[in-house]
Amino acid sequence: MIQDIEPKQFDNSFHDRQPDSSGIVLIYQGRKAFLRTDADGMLSYPSAGMLERWELTYIYLFRIDEEEYYLGIPEMSIRKQLEETLGQLGFTYEDPWIFRSAVPRDRAYAGITGWQLADWYDSRRYCGSCGSRTERDKKERMIRCPDCGRTYYPTICPAVIVAVTHNGKILMSKYRDRQYRRFALIAGFNETGESIEATVHREVMEEVGVPVKNLRFYKSQPWPFSDSLLMGFFCELDGDEETITLDQNELSEAGWYPPEDVPVDFEHCALTSEMMTVFREAGGYPKI
Repeated sequence: MIQDIEPKQFDNSFHDRQPDSSGIVLIYQGRKAFLRTDADGMLSYPSAGMLERWELTYIYLFRIDEEEYYLGIPEMSIRKQLEETLGQLGFTYEDPWIFRSAVPRDRAYAGITGWQLADWYDSRRYCGSCGSRTERDKKERMIRCPDCGRTYYPTICPAVIVAVTHNGKILMSKYRDRQYRRFALIAGFNETGESIEATVHREVMEEVGVPVKNLRFYKSQPWPFSDSLLMGFFCELDGDEETITLDQNELSEAGWYPPEDVPVDFEHCALTSEMMTVFREAGGYPKI
């Protein structure tokens, strides 16, 4: 999956420090990331040493092995010139979707995780309670309002991925009006006051209209594309009625498929695809 970068280690311990010349700088514009890919498709970002002549605000993000990553926020007055200068070296803005398959995987994971944090920092520049300008905390990854005292932490939305099985088949679906067009599993966000198990039952019933039983937790995955922490479950149809009642606002299609019809996962990026692969390779409901 996208976070599986072993043997390298991801360390997101908070530090309040500035980069040296070797620090890797992640720059974003709106929902796009500033990066470069070489002739072999290898991903890279500017170093702080390359940016010494430019005025940027730096925020420490995390470390992967010995490489430190920083969010770089250029002053608006120099952003265009900086982009044009680095553009001559091959740097350009790309949609974060590139991180699903980009290599090396640790750089891809850094890029999408940094994108998640950059969006959070940008959206919390002003207090949502009183409207005052906020300040970054020096001891932890937190933003506070100096006027009303409100505090903000990075957004993490719990959600479920559900593999529903019955008689050696798995229920797969396709989203409606989303960028991702391939088969997926039932998925949805946890609601206030709801256990994660209750989310499984509700989402399956809402999207395909079938009851489920025998929930088995499989694995979790951070999913920065939607600020989510995904929790994967295998479960079984409760009863023998396989009729699907499709939520046409969310899905374009859904059906029951045998293992041999489960598509091959070429990206090795998402929990959904891994769970479908586990089902296919087990020839049915896997032992977990």
